[in-house]
Amino acid sequence: MKQEKIEFYKGPAGGWGALNSVKNALLRQDIPVKGAKTLLSANQPDGFDCPGCAWPDRNHASTFEFCENGVKAVAAEATARRAGPGLFDQYTVAELAQQSDFWLEDQGRLTHPMAYDAASDLYRPIAWDDAFALIARHLNALPDPNQAIFYTSGRASNEAAFLYQLFVRQYGTNNFPDCSNMCHEPSGSGMRPQIGVGKGTVTLQDFEHADAIFIFGQNPGTNHPRMLGELREAHKRGARIVSFNPLRERGLERFADPQDKLEMATLGSTPISTHYFQLRVGGDLPAVKGIMKHVLEQEDLRGGVLDRGFIEQHTTGFDAMAGNLRRESWALLEEESGLTEAQMRSAGDIYLGARSVIACWGMGITQHKHAVDTIQAIVSLLLMRGNIGREGAGPCPVRGHSNVQGDRTMGIWEKPPAALLDKLRDVFGFEPPREDGVDTVEAIRLMGEGRGKVFFALGGNFAAATPDTHATWQALRRCDLTVHVTTKLNRSHVVHGREALILPCLGRTEIDMQASGPQGVTVEDSMSMVHISTGINPPASEHLLSEPAIVARLAAATLAGRSAVRWHWLVEDYARIRDLIEQVFPDFQDFNRRVAQPGGFRLRNTASERVWATASGKASFHAPVVPQDTPSHQARARLKDSIVFTLLTTRSHDQYNTTIYGMDDRYRGVYGQRRVVFIHAADIRALGLQDGDWVDIQTVWADGQERRADGFKLVAYDIPRGNLAAYYPETNPLVPLSAVADAAGTPTSKSIPVLLLPHRALQAAAA
Repeated sequence: MKQEKIEFYKGPAGGWGALNSVKNALLRQDIPVKGAKTLLSANQPDGFDCPGCAWPDRNHASTFEFCENGVKAVAAEATARRAGPGLFDQYTVAELAQQSDFWLEDQGRLTHPMAYDAASDLYRPIAWDDAFALIARHLNALPDPNQAIFYTSGRASNEAAFLYQLFVRQYGTNNFPDCSNMCHEPSGSGMRPQIGVGKGTVTLQDFEHADAIFIFGQNPGTNHPRMLGELREAHKRGARIVSFNPLRERGLERFADPQDKLEMATLGSTPISTHYFQLRVGGDLPAVKGIMKHVLEQEDLRGGVLDRGFIEQHTTGFDAMAGNLRRESWALLEEESGLTEAQMRSAGDIYLGARSVIACWGMGITQHKHAVDTIQAIVSLLLMRGNIGREGAGPCPVRGHSNVQGDRTMGIWEKPPAALLDKLRDVFGFEPPREDGVDTVEAIRLMGEGRGKVFFALGGNFAAATPDTHATWQALRRCDLTVHVTTKLNRSHVVHGREALILPCLGRTEIDMQASGPQGVTVEDSMSMVHISTGINPPASEHLLSEPAIVARLAAATLAGRSAVRWHWLVEDYARIRDLIEQVFPDFQDFNRRVAQPGGFRLRNTASERVWATASGKASFHAPVVPQDTPSHQARARLKDSIVFTLLTTRSHDQYNTTIYGMDDRYRGVYGQRRVVFIHAADIRALGLQDGDWVDIQTVWADGQERRADGFKLVAYDIPRGNLAAYYPETNPLVPLSAVADAAGTPTSKSIPVLLLPHRALQAAAA
């Protein structure tokens, strides 16, 4: 066990610390040579797309196009470790459930399909055909297809996702909860009615031309490390980089590029943010309104500030928004944002001084009750000076998983547009279900009420990724059958239904051999670039199937005699699947030829062309009301004699989504441990405690249910008073199922009202 310690990290993001971490990741997985060779094919024209984040790369053509956390993802997949039948003979499921999330995934790659045996409480090998027959039997026995739930992870390829949505809709339901529901759903929900697209409008090249880059609620150093290269170059050419974040994040402060020999040799680094505003958790909406108010006041004062021609030709709602901004109180904006009027005006001056502005955001924006309002305010700020549809400008929601955006493009959506359903009907000759399905939170409720009988997950770690852990686990255990397509063991496999299957699949790095030869799959990055990914390593086991093959064989078994789709024939050559995608989605015309070009191709983005696919035919301004009724406001009003904190859940640097690669968080100075809570030193004193003391965390919520997470060490940190940060999934039990973003349904994991209580284990020991 590595020594637990808290020690301030003095280095920059990247640099020698990153190189040392890369070396350790390859050594830990026993692949120092294989891993190094594998990485040379990451994000290359004839290689595989990194299984980590969705940040784009330079046309799959650079010498090295991977980052520290990408290395961890690749190493975890290419590992020499194996979790075969012997492991499952050694441990009952009850015993596996006692292990940590880190331990479970650290056992290595799964090698055989496994079925749960209730009599022995063991997973035992099962033949693939028997596994598909079992699932088909359960699905076909349901009186209503809507009693089945089909979850999707963002790592599924376009080909797998397309077949999956086709199969499930032929089966008869739109129950497609996916990881988008838990991260960037508010981005799409906000931007689609406002500018006509639910995706960002910028390209990677726009970062070369931006005069200012505003970054809201995002930590690229850990979550999208390759973005630091773009920010570094932007800073060096003089662009202003303005960061809004409650925490001081090293990746937003300074970065040393491991490929820069001089910087590495001199232990130097490049600053990232030119301006850093530490607002309160959830303070982004009033902060953005403050910037907008300043811009409008400058227009009123001196004129020539707004892009009047753009506003008149391309937008609606400006006058109503302007009236709202003029009436807004600076005192309220200061109180709710945690920034001073001077700070907001300073940010506004930077915006006014830039010809072209990019606005980026991450889950620090989307996982709040008022996330949609905040995103629409950010987009409205851009519209004020025509910063959409122009070189070097536009909104840039930075998504997580490497194909989460592509899965939505392929139709993984519980609320499918009628045009998609019509196209499926016309191409495949069946009538798709028209009723909306359930999102992630609704799926948990459906299972919890006993109305969701079969849960099938194409990737992901549902039990660990979701909110309200106790309720979610109870819901999964009520299912008749739970099935998980996966590469490694995780928490979801030990929190299961009455019957359960684990179906191991190929990873991105592995050769996918089908009847016509080795196959490539396609993915879409955060900037709508579609490119091909081809694995290079032998499969971890001869018993693995690809995700498209698993979906096709399940569809054939379930829909036997009811589907005209030639499922087995399609997976013999994935080009056949892409031909079908082309028939359904006009933007994929000539798919196979275009994706074969170096770097692939970009999907059309109408908003980037200033073509607004909205109800009015124009982009719209919004000036939402500054929220004063957040859960934290309500909790403080009820508990006037208690110190109510607002907790944000976050990742460590040794983590990607729910996958934990190690027990360190280097940039925040945490080593060998994860049960820590970051807190302002003055708040520790106000509680009568000391740095390093142990506490329990309890949610303050109006439903009367107790939600606790016990045993967290206080760590004094540079964070605004009244705010806390701690890692998930350890803190997911604190997020109520009913705590969701308005108009989007995303869990509000970045703004939970909580109390810090004396650690009851210590109290019990003292007693």
